[in-house]
Amino acid sequence: MPDLLNEMKVSPRVVVAQRGSFPLALVLMAAMVPMAGCNRGHSADVVATVNGHAIMRADLDKVYAAQLGDAPQQQHPSADQADSLRLNVLRELIDEEIVQQRAAKMNLTATNEEVDAKLAEMKAPYTEDQFDQKLKASNHTLDDVKHDLRRSLTIEKLLNKEINSKITVTDMDVTTYFNQHKAEFNLIETQYHLAQIQVTSVPSTQPGNLQGSKATSDVEAKKKIQALKNRLDSGEDFGTIAMNFSERPETASNGGDMGFVSESQMHADPTIFAAVTKLKAGQITDILPMLDAQSKKPMGYAIYKLISREPAGQRDVNDPRVQQAIRQQLRDGRSQLLKNAYFEMLRDQAKVENFFAEEIFKNDAR
Repeated sequence: MPDLLNEMKVSPRVVVAQRGSFPLALVLMAAMVPMAGCNRGHSADVVATVNGHAIMRADLDKVYAAQLGDAPQQQHPSADQADSLRLNVLRELIDEEIVQQRAAKMNLTATNEEVDAKLAEMKAPYTEDQFDQKLKASNHTLDDVKHDLRRSLTIEKLLNKEINSKITVTDMDVTTYFNQHKAEFNLIETQYHLAQIQVTSVPSTQPGNLQGSKATSDVEAKKKIQALKNRLDSGEDFGTIAMNFSERPETASNGGDMGFVSESQMHADPTIFAAVTKLKAGQITDILPMLDAQSKKPMGYAIYKLISREPAGQRDVNDPRVQQAIRQQLRDGRSQLLKNAYFEMLRDQAKVENFFAEEIFKNDAR
């Protein structure tokens, strides 16, 4: 389960940007074409319109402030830098509005029921108090979260309808790709897919787990890791324990998943290598000491789980994992290309008036 703070900070406009942003040249052209009409009347509260729908200055300022975050005053951008950043933010808001209007036209706007279901999924790992604390820490209200959820779910529905449902990958496509990239499926050395639960005595204000659990001394660290090992031995889920108690922020939110580690990397710590190589898939190690990379002194404790072991050698095209990896890669590539083209088409079809861009041009081009 992803961290709630990250969930909240990933705005739908970022999703749009990841699906394929509109080139800056088009935005500049859109801003410059109507220059002859710069004197037409519009409210000072409106910074742009998309097919007649207003984008308000207050919304622009809100997103701009969120991007600045808690940066100290001395790190704030200059006036020109601030205007440039606001132009980029406004471009994203315009792109987002174009997509939302398209979805509404196709009756694909996310329903209240869909928003509530997604919200419940986000809240599931937390108590009500923990959820409220996450909201407060991220400077979001519940209405803000619902608003962003509705927009992101709407974009997802639109893309599934217009793009993903139209992509097919045939067996011939998979075979052709494999034959052209056969070396990519030849593992030079054994790979270990690992997960980890880590507890340290190193001070940290952000342990990165759902419970906010953090040991502050070696005695506490030993006591905590032993308690977690006891729970694992009694049959509790490794991923759930990691999300709630592991003190490694980079992996805790993913259930402790470290991804694949090569055998040569494993040799860097002979103790861990010896313990992991004795495991079968699904088994866990005993409690292992963690050493500081520089001083080699103990800094905490860890428990590892072997998810899978991938031996060195050439993989065959009929291997289900190879098939799945190729199909996903081909689908992702085609999806990205179609999304880029789709968003370009939508922008070409939209009537965009960027008053903020005109305002900057008039003020600075004198």
